[in-house]
Amino acid sequence: MVTMLEARLQTQQRNTQNSQETGLWSSGFGMKLEAVTPFLGKYRPFVGRCCQTCTPKSWESLFHRSIMDLGFCNVILVKEENTRFRGWLVRRLCYFLWSLEQHIPPCQDAPQKIMESTGVQNVISGRAPRGAGEGQVPRLVKKEVQRILGHIQSPLHPFMLRLFSWALLRFLNCVFLNVQLHKGQMKMVHKATQAGLPLVLLSTHKSLLDGILLPFVLLSQGLGVLRVVWDPRTCSPTLRALLKKLGGLFLPPEANLTLDSSEGVLARAVVHAALVPLGLWTGALAVLRSLWSWGRSPRVCVRVHLAQPFSLQEYTTNARSCWGSRQTLEQLLQPIVLGQCNVVPDTEKEQEWTPATGPLLALKEEDQLLVRRLSRHVLNASVTSSAVMSTAIMAALLLFKHQKLLEEFSWLTEETLLRGFDVGFSGQLRCLVQHTLSLLRAHVALLRVHQGDLLVVARPGPGLTRLARLSAELLPAFLSEAIGACAVRGLLAGRVPPEGPWELQGIELLSQNELYRQILLLLHLLPQDLLLLQPCQSSYCYCQDVLDRLIQCGLLVAEETPGSRAACDTGRQRLSAKLLWKPSGDFTDSDSDDFEEAEGRYFRLSQQSRCPDFFLFLCRLLSPLLQAFAQAATFLHQGQLPDTESGYTEQLLQFLQATAQEEGFFECADPNLAISAVWTFRDLGVLQQTPSPAGPMLYLSPTFASRENQEKLEQFIRQFICS
Repeated sequence: MVTMLEARLQTQQRNTQNSQETGLWSSGFGMKLEAVTPFLGKYRPFVGRCCQTCTPKSWESLFHRSIMDLGFCNVILVKEENTRFRGWLVRRLCYFLWSLEQHIPPCQDAPQKIMESTGVQNVISGRAPRGAGEGQVPRLVKKEVQRILGHIQSPLHPFMLRLFSWALLRFLNCVFLNVQLHKGQMKMVHKATQAGLPLVLLSTHKSLLDGILLPFVLLSQGLGVLRVVWDPRTCSPTLRALLKKLGGLFLPPEANLTLDSSEGVLARAVVHAALVPLGLWTGALAVLRSLWSWGRSPRVCVRVHLAQPFSLQEYTTNARSCWGSRQTLEQLLQPIVLGQCNVVPDTEKEQEWTPATGPLLALKEEDQLLVRRLSRHVLNASVTSSAVMSTAIMAALLLFKHQKLLEEFSWLTEETLLRGFDVGFSGQLRCLVQHTLSLLRAHVALLRVHQGDLLVVARPGPGLTRLARLSAELLPAFLSEAIGACAVRGLLAGRVPPEGPWELQGIELLSQNELYRQILLLLHLLPQDLLLLQPCQSSYCYCQDVLDRLIQCGLLVAEETPGSRAACDTGRQRLSAKLLWKPSGDFTDSDSDDFEEAEGRYFRLSQQSRCPDFFLFLCRLLSPLLQAFAQAATFLHQGQLPDTESGYTEQLLQFLQATAQEEGFFECADPNLAISAVWTFRDLGVLQQTPSPAGPMLYLSPTFASRENQEKLEQFIRQFICS
């Protein structure tokens, strides 16, 4: 769920105010009044398709062919036509009548079905490992199952659900101008429900209202009652009882006990049966006390994004065939960082940061890997489904000190749409920029200069951290180009001084093999949750995609060397038979002879006037994360170790904040970046983790105890940073 700008409405409501502010925007920009549309040409970009490699049937069958022709509907706009009745009284009571007509499925015999499930029966009979055992009376176990099930859920209360839907409809109309839902995305979900299989909905927690808004939207679209998973620690017993009647689910505390606990085994079996044979919907719900602040804020627009559904059964069948050899980050990068090796291993990185909860650890190792890689697929689809907001574009322009805001805002919006990402705003360009700056007014300063021009600058200080966090929402759209630009920067670091002129950097020849190597090094260094790489996609294919993106955007141009075949001459290219028969993304050492021609391909940086600024813009998108990594390497000889992971992360965050005060670079003083740095250094073998009575403790690796190796690590990271 994302908050949208409604520029046209703002224009109508603030005509008087805008007429007074026109003098601030008169001659400084020199731009005509133009409109910004959320699409290029005739159609909006479609985002959020499922993986074609792992779920090809879902990719084809669950896609609505006319999705780009369909628009949005306002789900909170309920009129007389939405009910079966007509008349002036119906127009006054349409909200109440609408809530009475919503279909609420009858309560199923959940306790009996859960008691008869295979997992629970295995625990009761003692056939499961660490189960109840033969010595425990089955009747007592059945009572325990009923107690656990009572903690998880209660039968739905239709009257309370209808009353809550009516109250929520009135509340949403008071808070929001409209709640937009793409009709094509909803048709895909309806198509998935026709098979009669259970549906599971995963939310990315874009807003505190997700847990309330999503059940309402799906109920209003005829998809039944959404079962929402709550954290029992955030609710009082009274609120917990009320939410159970409305479809809330609460995981029992026994589910997170150790694997050798019989209570934990029984609780996890009941949870598994409750969430999978019965087909309950799962999601996430926020705390109700945060709604008061929303009610006092100005009304805005909201859009709910739904990615393309896919079959979990199809995924589990196909995903296992995509598993190849993998190595840890320590095996891949540590020898190269220390200068012991120059060749990047031809294998994928194994890096899993999924929280190891009790239900996950109860699965087999192969199933755990399946769940972790499924989470990466879901994360990729959810991020690409989210619209880019105007505040993200404006924050990026302010951080990188772009001066022509109107022109650059329009250009960056168009570049985002060209990359297949959706934007969540439209309207007149001048009004959009003004309204976006008003949303960021706590972090920007408006300075009046000569001839009535207006200069907009970011306020120095901790507010830059907020702007950096907003600009990071733009990174998925430009991630491939940003990785490629930083890789080129690392390749030129040892040849041309960073402050050298662009023309001097454009003289250098960059071989394709060298570019591949630098891109691979940066790919291995960056966290998986940032890269959004699907687990079925090979690093080599991604390297080729990055190089193609750099050529398409005009940053790199092919350099024809004497005696080599022209890069554009594809007519004489020959593909070996074994390569033609290989599945997509399946490249091994035996294929190296098929790419010998890449050794003779060279590129140069383009000398077009737009390229230097665009290159710097791309590099700076990754600067906050890379700067945090580099400063974490500097902090190694100052940190107090051993310490817990949370304790050392807090130490690093304080160091980042202190350094930001001295150097003025607040963009990397972010808790999330500090966590990423600690986790990456742990995977790289810089920090080692050992168990202790107080919990896992972090130690500095003996390899990086020397100042020399710490400096090598910092230099390795800083080669990708463009000042």
